Amino acid sequence: MNDSPAHTDAPVLDVWCELQCPDCRSALDDLRALRARYGDRLELRLRHFPLEKHKHAFAAAQAAEEALEQGKGWEYVEAVLGRVEELDRGGEPFLVEVARELGLDAEEFDTALVDGRHILIVDADQAEGKAIGVTGTPTYVIGGERLDGGKSQEGLRERVAEIADRLLAEQA
Repeated sequence: MNDSPAHTDAPVLDVWCELQCPDCRSALDDLRALRARYGDRLELRLRHFPLEKHKHAFAAAQAAEEALEQGKGWEYVEAVLGRVEELDRGGEPFLVEVARELGLDAEEFDTALVDGRHILIVDADQAEGKAIGVTGTPTYVIGGERLDGGKSQEGLRERVAEIADRLLAEQA
């Protein structure tokens, strides 16, 4: 998921994430810092990896795709991740409420969660994640390297930046 049109040749940072995951919430500062540092020179893509232990994660992934379709994907992701405990308690009605708070079409969100229009995207992300060895969230993939943030996020932002700088230098 990517809200902004990036240069087609920009390096891609795939962020395997789950919206009910406290570790992913912790990673938001790193993602904000990377976006601030690189702007559109680095394409950040949210990839869905809902974990079975979180009962609302699959619905949250679908909701994030609906937010993307309505033009506020990352804003929605940040809003939901910032309130993980409320998602734990509130489930799908909470997801629709966040959409309403952000000025999105909440009725369309509700319909999307019922009709499952985004399930295939979420399933495809999860299958691809499993295929490349993602086991937890957050996990980053950039330049063919997988960095697991679920174990420790210590030094991850710097590692991602090193790889991005190298990829950008190779393009120059």
